Amino acid sequence: MSKWIFTIFIGFLLASCVKEPQYSNTPRDNFEALWKLLDERYCFFEYKKLDWNDVHSRYSARISNSMSEEQLFGVMAEMLAELKDGHVNLFSSFDISRYWDWYEKYPDNFDEKIQRRYLGSNYLVASGIKYKVLNDNVGYMYYGSFSDAIGDGNLDQIISRFSLCDGIIIDIRNNGGGDLTNVDILAARFNNERRLVGYITHKTGKGHNDFSNPYPKYLGTTGRLRYQKPVVVLTNRACFSSANDFVSVMKQLPTITIVGDSTGGGSGLPFSSELPNGWSIRFSASPMFNANMDQTEFGIAPDVKVEMNSDDMKKGVDTLIEEARKLIKEKSKTS
Repeated sequence: MSKWIFTIFIGFLLASCVKEPQYSNTPRDNFEALWKLLDERYCFFEYKKLDWNDVHSRYSARISNSMSEEQLFGVMAEMLAELKDGHVNLFSSFDISRYWDWYEKYPDNFDEKIQRRYLGSNYLVASGIKYKVLNDNVGYMYYGSFSDAIGDGNLDQIISRFSLCDGIIIDIRNNGGGDLTNVDILAARFNNERRLVGYITHKTGKGHNDFSNPYPKYLGTTGRLRYQKPVVVLTNRACFSSANDFVSVMKQLPTITIVGDSTGGGSGLPFSSELPNGWSIRFSASPMFNANMDQTEFGIAPDVKVEMNSDDMKKGVDTLIEEARKLIKEKSKTS
């Protein structure tokens, strides 16, 4: 856990050290415990303009102490979906509630079968990153999850192999997030100076607007190999959480161009708690912002919007990769 996240985590714990109401293990009390926990600690009520008291009125009427666990879970899951937040999940022994509309209602803009035509069978793999020099001297790397730990030695090998390329494509389409530390490790390879890249706040009270002053997040650099030529980051709606943060950070760097579709969002740092019946609830508790203090919870727009073309797909061509290659060639001529 990085230092700035640890600082926010401690602040959140201190703000939470107050006497809580006691709830028994009944459907009614479990429902009330869930609603109250989110009312006091969820971080996006005002931004999303959600009337949480109205939500309570509508869903409380459906709660009965005679209902089954499955029925209770269903009502709770529906209530949580009102938050429209992919970081909000209710965990029971028989199911996990989830909200997926943040990407399911949008075009995929990614086809793994087509991607394999670019990678072929002789690509390399390091730290969960698939990478290869394409036939036009453009480096291509696909990072599918920020949960895959990145080693400095591995990145040295990748950057070294791409050192003579005209540019690099970093494809993070369908990357659902993971460890924020890996965001900084990868982004630092394209950064030459300590740079402000965002802010984070934490709850300081039970009110929907009770937050600390923004705590700045800086991206450092590295004494190891860095890449200074044009870089294109490919995105789609399935880029979420840490992948969303990676795009936010990379947008601050002068050699980077974001190409594709808007990301899926997910800018709230999640925390977990437990209900009286043992079910766990994960929720967004600390909002993160970009360097301009803008919210990125609902996603980040690309610099160049490109969608997969159906005619290209029939030919086995990835429209986004081809646009990235074109941009790199254009930029390499002027750099």
